[in-house]
Amino acid sequence: MREIVIVGGGYAGFYTAWGLGKRLRAGEARVTVVDPRPYMTYQPFLPEVTAGSVEARHAAVSLRRHLRSTRLIAGSVIEIRNADRTATVRPANGDDYELRYDILVVTAGAVTRTFPIPGLAQQAIGLKHVEEAVAIRDRLMTALDQAASLPPGAERRRLLTVTFVGGGFSGVEGFGELLSLATAMLKSYPELSIDDLSFHLVEARGRILPEVNDKPGAWVVRSLERRGAHIHLNTQLVSVEDGHVVLSNGEEFDSALIVWTAGNASNPVVHNHTDLLVDERGLLVVRPDLRAGTDSEPVPDVWAAGDDAAVPDLASSVPEARTVPNAQHAVRQGRRLAKNIAASLHGGRIRNYRHSSLGVVATLGLGRGIFQYKSIVIKGLPAWLMHRGYHVLAVPSWERKIRVLTVWLTAAVFGRDLVSLASVQHPRDAFVTSANPERSGESRASDHAAP
Repeated sequence: MREIVIVGGGYAGFYTAWGLGKRLRAGEARVTVVDPRPYMTYQPFLPEVTAGSVEARHAAVSLRRHLRSTRLIAGSVIEIRNADRTATVRPANGDDYELRYDILVVTAGAVTRTFPIPGLAQQAIGLKHVEEAVAIRDRLMTALDQAASLPPGAERRRLLTVTFVGGGFSGVEGFGELLSLATAMLKSYPELSIDDLSFHLVEARGRILPEVNDKPGAWVVRSLERRGAHIHLNTQLVSVEDGHVVLSNGEEFDSALIVWTAGNASNPVVHNHTDLLVDERGLLVVRPDLRAGTDSEPVPDVWAAGDDAAVPDLASSVPEARTVPNAQHAVRQGRRLAKNIAASLHGGRIRNYRHSSLGVVATLGLGRGIFQYKSIVIKGLPAWLMHRGYHVLAVPSWERKIRVLTVWLTAAVFGRDLVSLASVQHPRDAFVTSANPERSGESRASDHAAP
């Protein structure tokens, strides 16, 4: 059998494997997906996971449940040598090994782009994975609990100060949803008021949401500011050591929760550890039909899509335009990849990828959103309903659609489930305390004695 290796189980990789499972004949080829996580993250739901509007498990689509005919390897591809038709796999446990392939599909996905800002690696958290979204939600809830027991002062201000860095879709949606959650939770804390909350959004450019036009972007800024948010445009993060935020506009404040959403970078295995052709941004050069290489020099049996591929945008009027690295394109590129790979094996017609944007829609918190398609702009509750309707249809599998819709309908009747499970991040603490009562007592005594 032919060996088809898919590097990455994100949007493009998942839909490629899913489509191949439906189109390949029995015994024709073996499809292998290499990914360190056993699930595909439906990233548009992450902002709502931070707000408790979507269960964390419902934003994760199990690979084993839906890719039943696919071999799954829990690990990461750390090097691709197409000259030898091998990929080096680093498994979750054990030594690195070589994985041979006949057909390679590179859908590794982007990684969070960071900068050498003092304190950033020690203090900030990203918003790219389910685990991060859950941690953000739990940290905010825990901070509210702690702040409610403190008198007004510096420590209480620090606990109730949230900072998001990055004004793209991920940052703005996460920021708006978390602000909505914090505002809703104040009803349960009579000791706190809306004036105690301090939410900061920092963006290096002069506007947020670059995917929408200037006027809708400015409306989003005004909408967030009316809700008490502080929007810092044309501002960079200078330092965040020990949680002390220093901005390039001269402002300084302490923040207990710092979320970094300032863009993506190409995956290191694509950028630095492959003999395939990459462009100046570190993205794989691909043809319109998603085969690697150029029109004059295609690379046989190598395909790519998603955030790590420079896919020509045939629907754009701009010369040499590339598709935007978002979920809308990645899902459709994965579907096209499956059809094209199957066609190449069966002697069928290989088609170019072409998709005109369906518009952009963003949630800004419960009951708030914005939608734009060309010159059409919809704001507020209708846009928020469009956001929910689109994504409940877009999340793969009917099982996930029904689960998400059920949670939303339940929340509409009973409200959001505002329970923090921050302790799950340290599950052995209670056991260790019980197993070492003397050390626990000494620790408590030393805590009381501390100044």
